[in-house]
Amino acid sequence: MTGSATDEKEIGRNAAWSAHVLTLFPEMFPGPVGQSLAGRGLKDGVWNLQVTQIRDHAVGKHQNVDDSPFGGGAGMVMRPDVLGSAIDQAKAVSGEDKRLIYFSPRGRVLDQKMVRELSEEPGVILVCGRFEGVDQRVLDARNVEEVSLGDFILSGGEVAALALLDAVVRLLPGVTGNVESLEDESFETGLLEYPHYTRPAVWEDREVPEVLLSGHHEKIKDWRKRQSMELTKQRRADLWESWSAENLK
Repeated sequence: MTGSATDEKEIGRNAAWSAHVLTLFPEMFPGPVGQSLAGRGLKDGVWNLQVTQIRDHAVGKHQNVDDSPFGGGAGMVMRPDVLGSAIDQAKAVSGEDKRLIYFSPRGRVLDQKMVRELSEEPGVILVCGRFEGVDQRVLDARNVEEVSLGDFILSGGEVAALALLDAVVRLLPGVTGNVESLEDESFETGLLEYPHYTRPAVWEDREVPEVLLSGHHEKIKDWRKRQSMELTKQRRADLWESWSAENLK
């Protein structure tokens, strides 16, 4: 989604929540985020997406966006003059109040707390790197926040950007119909979510837990809480340690 600077400026500042993505592969957006409830929210104007082709800011007759690293080494590095120009235009278009995020294995790991923070802010500018990374000087000069999707390596930041957008957009008012369903999800309370069951009540000789058929809401609530606690204790010791320190004093 591209347009003139005037058009982008008008769209970016009027949206309830806006995302501006800087990438060498703009055709990857909105991708899966353009489907289902998030896609409907995009069409309805609940949130806005702008995509900038970093190569539009390339330099020289060969339109370079990267160069070999000083000091030697494998791969190429994105140039600071190219990326700096793209960031500056994005900030002028989308506003100075947007958090500027670059996806990097060195960054803070994206979690539900951060997702919730971002959903309550005006929007984000997402920088999708490629090659071996980007020149450190542009990260320092533009106060770019580094964020990691997890302890693994991707070919570029686009998949991470799509994951962040999907996680944030679903929390925006008007996107997900049942707000209560968001409150019980994994990580929202610091615990993993409890197991779910639906019809039929018996499947391949496996029965739904009796308490869920009782109609006793307090017992069901208590069962779900205990299930969440037990699952978290078994599968995510890090989450359990943090949650229990705050709630089991």
